Amino acid sequence: MVRPALVLPPEPDERWQLAKQMGVTDAVIHPLEIGDDRTTWTYDELRGLRNWLEDAGLDFTVLEGSVPLTDRVRLGLDGRDEDIAEFKQFLRDCGDLGIPVVCYDWMAGVRWARTEAHVESRGGSYVTGYDNAKMQGGPDVPAAERTHEEIFEALAYFLEEVVPVAEEAGVKLGLHPDDPPRESVRDVPRVANSVENYERILDVVDSEHNGVTFCQGNFAAMGADVPAAIRRFGDRINFVHFRDVEGDADQFVETWHDDGPTDMHAAMAAFEEAVDDDVPMRPDHVPTMAGEDNSNPGYHTNGRLFAIGYMRGLLDSLE
Repeated sequence: MVRPALVLPPEPDERWQLAKQMGVTDAVIHPLEIGDDRTTWTYDELRGLRNWLEDAGLDFTVLEGSVPLTDRVRLGLDGRDEDIAEFKQFLRDCGDLGIPVVCYDWMAGVRWARTEAHVESRGGSYVTGYDNAKMQGGPDVPAAERTHEEIFEALAYFLEEVVPVAEEAGVKLGLHPDDPPRESVRDVPRVANSVENYERILDVVDSEHNGVTFCQGNFAAMGADVPAAIRRFGDRINFVHFRDVEGDADQFVETWHDDGPTDMHAAMAAFEEAVDDDVPMRPDHVPTMAGEDNSNPGYHTNGRLFAIGYMRGLLDSLE
């Protein structure tokens, strides 16, 4: 089964209170919520944050977007073993503090990509979009020198090193799909971009701690049958981003959660049937609504309130 969660800033503000008012107690911590581009945390910082959340009645369920994972590791370059050692200690710290899920990605060189942030949607709301034609040009990206197989081999090396540590620490890893899930972005190869590639990745280390962050929008952009993919991965799904897109990996726009092409009721039913443990699910890439300035596209508050209500309605309908 799944349970609703909210991405929250690492410092308390009204969003912490709104989460509790909605009955959501699972906190997904992402420092970009406050414009912090940190890539890691010290043990004491994590302990202080966990204590703060507990005092507020919130559970520190997922850490994402701020993990010590470098492109030296993603590309298999000299020095990666030093960086992997840091990641292993990070996992031990998370385990010691009872943080059960870490979300990471394997996008080297060019990370999450969007080319539009003010696409008008229902009622004058704004959503984000991607058009690969608008991503062309610019200086060469050094990561483009690697091949798909070299990047996959670097991921396999990483997993063989860190999954045993994750198992010992009691921390589940969730690999986020490439966003957009293309073969490459500005000639930088991508490997977490299809259902078949995910099966290959999960086979590297057969462990529930080597799992998936099932971002529905990306699997939809891959052209996957979303409910079928959910059932296919089953108990290897450790975290969910609940969202939808209209289009494909070359060109798409985000949609309202109730207004995209994916059968969201069928997707929620698949999660309830397929995942073994309580899996945190957060709404992602929400529309910017009236009264919001769109300064943080996809992550303003009103759309999240709508999405949490919609998710709860789907869950209630299944009961």
